[in-house]
Amino acid sequence: MPLLVEPDLDADSLARDHDLARALDVVLNARLAAPAAQTPDAEAVALRTFLVGNGGFRQASILRAVWGRLTAASSPPFVACGPAAQQAVADRYGLPVRLSPDPEAALAEAQGGARAVIDIETPRPWWGRLLARPDLRVIGALPDDTLGLPRALVVSLEASGPTGDDRTFWITDSAMPDAKLVEAMAAIGLVAYPLIAAGGLKLMVLAGYVQANDGRLSAAPGALKGVIGAAPVY
Repeated sequence: MPLLVEPDLDADSLARDHDLARALDVVLNARLAAPAAQTPDAEAVALRTFLVGNGGFRQASILRAVWGRLTAASSPPFVACGPAAQQAVADRYGLPVRLSPDPEAALAEAQGGARAVIDIETPRPWWGRLLARPDLRVIGALPDDTLGLPRALVVSLEASGPTGDDRTFWITDSAMPDAKLVEAMAAIGLVAYPLIAAGGLKLMVLAGYVQANDGRLSAAPGALKGVIGAAPVY
C-alpha cells in the first residue's frame, strides 16, 4: 500500500485567497452597516452599474452571485417553492432558503413580507391567481440573465419600477395559437413570446417594462388577461 503524500501548497495562492477573504469581509460588513434594503428596481440599477465593464458573461455571473450574497443579508427573507426555485435562489443568493410546500403557501409568505420564489412549471397555473391579487407582483425571474428562459418567478408585496432592461409577464386566456398570439401582440406594438400554458391560461413575456394600465393591452387578445409584474434582465 503506497504511503500517503502530503500535497504541496502554493504560498502565493494561499496569500491571494486570504486577501480575497479579507476584502469580502470588509465589503460584507460595509453592506450590513448600510441602510435598509432599497426597492427592487433600485437594487437592479445598482447591480447593473456594478457590472458595467466587468468582463464577459462568466465574470458577470460570478459578480451577480457575489452581489446576491451581499444584498441578501439586508433584503426581505426568501422562501422557495419547487426544485427550480430552490436551485435558482441558491445559485443567485447562496441562501439556505426556507422551503414552502406549495405555491399557495408561498404566496401567503409573500403576503407576509417575504420574497416568494416559485417554480413556473407546476401542476396548476398558480401565476394566474395574481390577476386577482394586484397587491402581489412579480419583481424578479430566475435565472435573470439573457441566455435562457426563466424557470422561477419572484413574487412580493414590494413595488418595482423600470430598470432600463426588463421583461414583463402578461397572462391571457386567449385560445389563439402561440404564433398568432405573438402576431396579434406585435400588431399593437408589443414584442411577446410564450413562456408556458396551463389551465386554459397562457403566460407570456413582453419585452421591456409594460405597465398594467398600458392602453395597448386593452386591444390584446383574451377576456381574462393582465400584467402580473416585471423583472430586470442582466
